[in-house]
Amino acid sequence: MAAKSASGTSRAVGMVSSLVAGAVARKAITFGWKRITGKEPPTDPQDPDVALKEALLWSVVVGVGMEAARLLVTRAVTTRMRSATAGTEAGQSAEDAAAAKGTQ
Repeated sequence: MAAKSASGTSRAVGMVSSLVAGAVARKAITFGWKRITGKEPPTDPQDPDVALKEALLWSVVVGVGMEAARLLVTRAVTTRMRSATAGTEAGQSAEDAAAAKGTQ
């Protein structure tokens, strides 16, 4: 049961890494948008001067891209933190736990 509940440290690290991943993903998506379309992405998709097709496409690309990045990073951090603390919960050092896991 302890493996399913996240500690405060784990949650904090997951939240920070998720926010960083979202920001980096948005920068990368904005850069890609500029390279592909040759113009700046819409800053306000609700602006009537922005074409509906462009506003929808930007919204979908940013939404999916940022959430995918956040999901992948959060899962990677959670997996790494669980494996690092798996042995220490049983009274072993992280290195002993990794060695024991490798011999099984």
